[in-house]
Amino acid sequence: MTREEKQVLVDELSEKFQSHNAFYITDASGMSVAKINEFRRLCFNRGLEFKVYKNTLIRKALDTLGGDTSELDAALKSQSGVLFSKEAGNAPGKLLKDFYKAQNYSKNAVPKPALKGAYIDSSIYLGANQLETLSTLKGKNELIGEVIGLLQSPAKNVISALSSGGNKLAGILKTLSEKEEVAA
Repeated sequence: MTREEKQVLVDELSEKFQSHNAFYITDASGMSVAKINEFRRLCFNRGLEFKVYKNTLIRKALDTLGGDTSELDAALKSQSGVLFSKEAGNAPGKLLKDFYKAQNYSKNAVPKPALKGAYIDSSIYLGANQLETLSTLKGKNELIGEVIGLLQSPAKNVISALSSGGNKLAGILKTLSEKEEVAA
């Protein structure tokens, strides 16, 4: 591979890192071609992208992010595949867990592709032990939905209390006026 071809790949990877708010670095070494293709198909079906890159190219592209990504150097060992997600930062984590479950890995086996590290909105997570945390993270849209729901809840309660109170007041006034008519 020539220097120009490598630079094109670094530029492409840098653009992907900047346009995706989350990416996971995985180790797919030892996976058969059939398993990698199955994994890529699952990624495609969920709107994610998986591609294998050389660690040196990943490192050069990470340097263009602007923040300190040196912690991810620990993840750049052996063969590395990168999972990209534009939407939710937890989508690749959920995908990995679902893939592991579908493969029926034994408790002693190391599931592949193994999570080596993740970068989500400038936060860095290292190691396969972070998968549970990453898969339960709430995405930006989920958090916005919860905040809107919390903000709407008190307003709905006030409106329903006022509208039900108005019905009660009208019922009391009607009853009182009927009693006055009967008494008269």
